[in-house]
Amino acid sequence: MKKAALFDMDGTLVDNTSAHIRAFEIFCARYGVHDWKQRLSQAYGMGNDDIMRLIMPEEVIRTKGIAALADEKEAIYRQIYAPEIRPVRGLVELLERLHAAGVHCAVGSSGCRANVEFVLEKCAIGKWFEARISGDMVTRCKPDPEIYLTAAAAVGTDPAECVVFEDAKAGIEAARRAGAGRVVALATTLPREVLERETDADLVIETFADLKDLDALLA
Repeated sequence: MKKAALFDMDGTLVDNTSAHIRAFEIFCARYGVHDWKQRLSQAYGMGNDDIMRLIMPEEVIRTKGIAALADEKEAIYRQIYAPEIRPVRGLVELLERLHAAGVHCAVGSSGCRANVEFVLEKCAIGKWFEARISGDMVTRCKPDPEIYLTAAAAVGTDPAECVVFEDAKAGIEAARRAGAGRVVALATTLPREVLERETDADLVIETFADLKDLDALLA
Protein backbone atom coordinates (compact mmCIF):
# COMPACT_ATOMS: atom_id res chain seq x y z
CA MET A 1 0.00 0.00 0.00
CA LYS A 2 1.24 3.47 -0.88
CA LYS A 3 2.04 5.53 2.19
CA ALA A 4 2.00 9.03 0.68
CA ALA A 5 0.36 11.11 -2.04
CA LEU A 6 2.41 13.88 -3.63
CA PHE A 7 0.51 16.56 -5.52
CA ASP A 8 1.75 18.98 -8.12
CA MET A 9 -0.07 22.32 -7.80
CA ASP A 10 -0.62 24.17 -11.09
CA GLY A 11 -3.05 22.18 -13.19
CA THR A 12 -3.43 19.57 -10.44
CA LEU A 13 -4.75 21.12 -7.23
CA VAL A 14 -6.28 23.90 -9.33
CA ASP A 15 -7.03 24.11 -13.04
CA ASN A 16 -5.29 27.45 -13.42
CA THR A 17 -3.49 27.28 -16.76
CA SER A 18 -5.74 29.91 -18.33
CA ALA A 19 -5.11 32.27 -15.40
CA HIS A 20 -1.35 31.90 -15.81
CA ILE A 21 -1.68 32.55 -19.55
CA ARG A 22 -3.71 35.71 -18.91
CA ALA A 23 -1.09 36.83 -16.40
CA PHE A 24 1.70 36.23 -18.92
CA GLU A 25 -0.24 38.20 -21.53
CA ILE A 26 -0.43 41.23 -19.22
CA PHE A 27 3.15 40.79 -18.03
CA CYS A 28 4.70 40.37 -21.49
CA ALA A 29 2.75 43.34 -22.86
CA ARG A 30 4.47 45.54 -20.26
CA TYR A 31 7.82 44.64 -21.78
CA GLY A 32 6.79 44.59 -25.43
CA VAL A 33 7.25 40.83 -25.75
CA HIS A 34 4.89 39.44 -28.39
CA ASP A 35 6.25 35.97 -29.26
CA TRP A 36 5.80 34.38 -25.83
CA LYS A 37 2.90 31.96 -26.40
CA GLN A 38 4.82 29.39 -28.43
CA ARG A 39 7.68 29.39 -25.92
CA LEU A 40 5.35 29.13 -22.94
CA SER A 41 3.71 26.01 -24.36
CA GLN A 42 7.08 24.27 -24.03
CA ALA A 43 7.52 25.30 -20.38
CA TYR A 44 4.56 23.76 -18.52
CA GLY A 45 5.70 22.29 -15.23
CA MET A 46 9.04 24.11 -15.19
CA GLY A 47 10.23 26.63 -12.61
CA ASN A 48 10.06 30.39 -13.07
CA ASP A 49 13.78 30.80 -13.69
CA ASP A 50 13.64 28.46 -16.68
CA ILE A 51 10.39 29.99 -17.93
CA MET A 52 11.73 33.54 -17.76
CA ARG A 53 14.85 32.52 -19.68
CA LEU A 54 12.65 31.00 -22.38
CA ILE A 55 10.30 33.96 -22.72
CA MET A 56 12.00 37.21 -21.79
CA PRO A 57 14.72 38.98 -23.83
CA GLU A 58 18.20 38.80 -22.36
CA GLU A 59 18.44 42.59 -22.02
CA VAL A 60 15.27 42.67 -19.88
CA ILE A 61 16.61 39.89 -17.66
CA ARG A 62 19.92 41.74 -17.24
CA THR A 63 18.13 44.97 -16.34
CA LYS A 64 15.39 43.64 -14.03
CA GLY A 65 16.73 40.30 -12.82
CA ILE A 66 14.94 36.96 -13.04
CA ALA A 67 13.67 37.00 -9.45
CA ALA A 68 12.07 40.44 -9.80
CA LEU A 69 10.47 39.50 -13.12
CA ALA A 70 9.08 36.27 -11.69
CA ASP A 71 7.68 38.07 -8.63
CA GLU A 72 6.00 40.64 -10.88
CA LYS A 73 4.35 38.05 -13.07
CA GLU A 74 3.15 35.93 -10.11
CA ALA A 75 1.66 38.97 -8.39
CA ILE A 76 -0.41 39.58 -11.54
CA TYR A 77 -1.50 35.93 -11.54
CA ARG A 78 -2.66 35.96 -7.92
CA GLN A 79 -4.57 39.19 -8.40
CA ILE A 80 -6.55 38.00 -11.43
CA TYR A 81 -7.07 34.41 -10.21
CA ALA A 82 -8.20 35.13 -6.64
CA PRO A 83 -11.86 35.86 -7.53
CA GLU A 84 -12.32 32.59 -9.44
CA ILE A 85 -10.02 30.07 -7.75
CA ARG A 86 -11.43 26.68 -6.76
CA PRO A 87 -9.96 23.20 -6.34
CA VAL A 88 -10.14 20.63 -9.11
CA ARG A 89 -13.37 18.64 -8.88
CA GLY A 90 -13.14 15.78 -6.43
CA LEU A 91 -9.91 16.98 -4.78
CA VAL A 92 -11.35 17.76 -1.36
CA GLU A 93 -13.14 14.43 -1.22
CA LEU A 94 -9.95 12.60 -2.22
CA LEU A 95 -7.93 14.40 0.45
CA GLU A 96 -10.49 13.43 3.06
CA ARG A 97 -10.33 9.77 1.96
CA LEU A 98 -6.53 9.77 1.96
CA HIS A 99 -6.47 11.26 5.45
CA ALA A 100 -8.92 8.64 6.71
CA ALA A 101 -6.69 5.93 5.21
CA GLY A 102 -3.62 7.30 7.01
CA VAL A 103 -1.89 8.40 3.80
CA HIS A 104 0.50 11.36 4.14
CA CYS A 105 0.00 14.22 1.67
CA ALA A 106 2.49 16.77 0.35
CA VAL A 107 2.65 19.43 -2.33
CA GLY A 108 5.56 19.23 -4.77
CA SER A 109 5.36 22.28 -7.03
CA SER A 110 7.77 24.13 -9.30
CA GLY A 111 5.78 27.25 -8.41
CA CYS A 112 6.98 29.78 -5.87
CA ARG A 113 6.14 29.51 -2.18
CA ALA A 114 3.79 32.50 -2.33
CA ASN A 115 1.70 30.76 -5.00
CA VAL A 116 1.59 27.49 -3.05
CA GLU A 117 0.37 29.27 0.08
CA PHE A 118 -2.10 31.29 -2.01
CA VAL A 119 -3.69 28.17 -3.50
CA LEU A 120 -3.85 26.23 -0.24
CA GLU A 121 -5.34 29.18 1.63
CA LYS A 122 -7.87 30.26 -0.99
CA CYS A 123 -9.04 26.69 -1.57
CA ALA A 124 -9.08 25.95 2.20
CA ILE A 125 -7.10 22.73 1.74
CA GLY A 126 -3.91 23.56 3.64
CA LYS A 127 -4.85 21.37 6.61
CA TRP A 128 -4.48 18.22 4.52
CA PHE A 129 -0.83 18.78 3.58
CA GLU A 130 1.96 17.85 5.97
CA ALA A 131 4.68 19.24 3.69
CA ARG A 132 4.78 21.99 1.08
CA ILE A 133 7.73 21.90 -1.31
CA SER A 134 7.99 24.78 -3.78
CA GLY A 135 10.38 25.60 -6.57
CA ASP A 136 12.25 28.18 -4.51
CA MET A 137 13.10 25.50 -1.91
CA VAL A 138 15.17 23.36 -4.30
CA THR A 139 18.15 23.91 -6.57
CA ARG A 140 16.65 22.22 -9.63
CA CYS A 141 13.02 22.26 -10.75
CA LYS A 142 11.10 19.70 -12.81
CA PRO A 143 11.84 17.67 -14.90
CA ASP A 144 14.64 17.13 -12.38
CA PRO A 145 13.39 14.75 -9.63
CA GLU A 146 14.58 16.92 -6.71
CA ILE A 147 11.16 18.33 -5.85
CA TYR A 148 9.56 14.90 -5.51
CA LEU A 149 12.55 13.41 -3.73
CA THR A 150 12.34 16.28 -1.24
CA ALA A 151 8.57 15.96 -0.83
CA ALA A 152 8.78 12.21 -0.18
CA ALA A 153 11.53 12.73 2.39
CA ALA A 154 9.51 15.48 4.07
CA VAL A 155 6.70 13.03 4.85
CA GLY A 156 9.10 10.24 5.78
CA THR A 157 8.49 7.91 2.85
CA ASP A 158 10.45 6.38 0.03
CA PRO A 159 9.36 7.64 -3.44
CA ALA A 160 8.45 4.06 -4.36
CA GLU A 161 5.78 4.22 -1.65
CA CYS A 162 4.22 7.36 -3.15
CA VAL A 163 1.53 8.06 -5.71
CA VAL A 164 2.18 11.29 -7.59
CA PHE A 165 -0.52 13.43 -9.19
CA GLU A 166 0.65 15.56 -12.13
CA ASP A 167 -0.62 17.34 -15.22
CA ALA A 168 2.55 18.24 -17.14
CA LYS A 169 5.14 16.24 -19.07
CA ALA A 170 7.98 17.78 -17.07
CA GLY A 171 6.30 16.80 -13.81
CA ILE A 172 5.55 13.26 -14.91
CA GLU A 173 9.19 12.87 -15.94
CA ALA A 174 10.30 14.27 -12.57
CA ALA A 175 8.08 11.77 -10.73
CA ARG A 176 9.42 8.87 -12.78
CA ARG A 177 13.03 9.95 -12.26
CA ALA A 178 12.35 10.18 -8.52
CA GLY A 179 11.19 6.56 -8.54
CA ALA A 180 7.52 7.19 -7.74
CA GLY A 181 5.48 4.03 -7.23
CA ARG A 182 2.56 5.31 -9.29
CA VAL A 183 1.98 8.38 -11.43
CA VAL A 184 -1.52 9.68 -12.14
CA ALA A 185 -1.92 12.35 -14.82
CA LEU A 186 -4.76 14.87 -14.92
CA ALA A 187 -5.99 16.00 -18.33
CA THR A 188 -6.34 19.63 -17.33
CA THR A 189 -3.45 21.35 -19.10
CA LEU A 190 -2.93 18.76 -21.85
CA PRO A 191 -5.50 16.57 -23.63
CA ARG A 192 -5.92 12.99 -22.47
CA GLU A 193 -4.67 11.61 -25.78
CA VAL A 194 -1.42 13.60 -25.48
CA LEU A 195 -0.80 12.35 -21.95
CA GLU A 196 -1.53 8.77 -22.97
CA ARG A 197 0.63 8.96 -26.10
CA GLU A 198 3.56 11.09 -24.93
CA THR A 199 4.01 10.19 -21.23
CA ASP A 200 4.34 7.00 -19.23
CA ALA A 201 1.74 7.89 -16.60
CA ASP A 202 0.11 4.82 -15.08
CA LEU A 203 -3.35 6.37 -15.21
CA VAL A 204 -4.91 9.40 -16.90
CA ILE A 205 -8.01 11.03 -15.40
CA GLU A 206 -10.08 14.11 -16.14
CA THR A 207 -10.65 15.09 -12.49
CA PHE A 208 -10.16 13.51 -9.08
CA ALA A 209 -13.84 12.56 -9.14
CA ASP A 210 -12.82 9.79 -11.57
CA LEU A 211 -10.96 7.99 -8.76
CA LYS A 212 -13.57 5.64 -7.34
CA ASP A 213 -11.40 2.81 -6.00
CA LEU A 214 -8.95 4.14 -3.40
CA ASP A 215 -7.62 0.67 -2.59
CA ALA A 216 -6.64 0.11 -6.22
CA LEU A 217 -5.00 3.52 -6.38
CA LEU A 218 -2.88 2.83 -3.30
CA ALA A 219 -2.11 -0.83 -4.01
